[in-house]
Amino acid sequence: MSDLADPNPARKNAGQSHSGRRSSGMLPPIVLLSTSWLIAVTLCGLGAEILSPHDYTAIDLRARLQPPVFAGGSWAHPLGTDHLGRDLLSRLIHAVRFSLLIALLGTVIGACLGTIAGFLAAHFRGLVDDVIMLLVDFQAAVPFVILALAALAFLGNSLLLFICILGLQGWERYARIARGLALAARERGYVVALRTAGADPWRIYAKHILPNVASALIVNMTLNFPETVLWEAALSFLGLGIQPPNTSLGALLGFGRDYLFNAWWLALFPGGLIVLTTLAISVCGDWLRDHLDPRSKKG
Repeated sequence: MSDLADPNPARKNAGQSHSGRRSSGMLPPIVLLSTSWLIAVTLCGLGAEILSPHDYTAIDLRARLQPPVFAGGSWAHPLGTDHLGRDLLSRLIHAVRFSLLIALLGTVIGACLGTIAGFLAAHFRGLVDDVIMLLVDFQAAVPFVILALAALAFLGNSLLLFICILGLQGWERYARIARGLALAARERGYVVALRTAGADPWRIYAKHILPNVASALIVNMTLNFPETVLWEAALSFLGLGIQPPNTSLGALLGFGRDYLFNAWWLALFPGGLIVLTTLAISVCGDWLRDHLDPRSKKG
């Protein structure tokens, strides 16, 4: 009878096994590996002072351009030194801290700015909605690098300004998502009941609508974070981001480009860290998006 009910038992068994794998709660190997890498990188950034074998700003011209230990260097500088004799391993550890911290703050600023703008557009509608959506379209139409270069050229360069500029990257996506979800939530029964009862609008958005749309915003943050890391690296590579004596992965990569032939490790290690870290964040973001997407849990 079961064969008559389902003419394709193999498909049924495959569906059951797929459902079993999904409900087992096991992380895919690539996601587990990416998560482990991100945890290790984060711990390195948090414990930079403890893990660094040398002061990342200490100059020793007698040890300049020493190769890594596996290329004939010494264990005193396992990953070699730069053109001023500074230990590359120590500089990489501190660069990870600066890059991730700046990218995290920039992502949070963009998420908060975009979410607030989306909620304002959904609540007031009319002229406010038109103005906000015009700004969203303008941000999406103008390349971010032009805005960043113009702001840094006219306003000067400081760490706070640099973080705020990175916060403008991608805010329009949060605004679109927050506006669309807020408009849909406004028509649901619990929001209508709260408005009828005379609840304060900001309390409705903060305590009732925001928790229900938070999953979509969090997923967008995980997808936006690697872009912010890359933008920080790109602007620092051009000399417009982190300034000495501080350092970042992009700044290290920018200094290393002048020594590609006689000191290749100066560009290889920071470039490899950028690639692996952004790839790991993207993998975890894709998995989180699929995990939180209700449509991915069907059938």
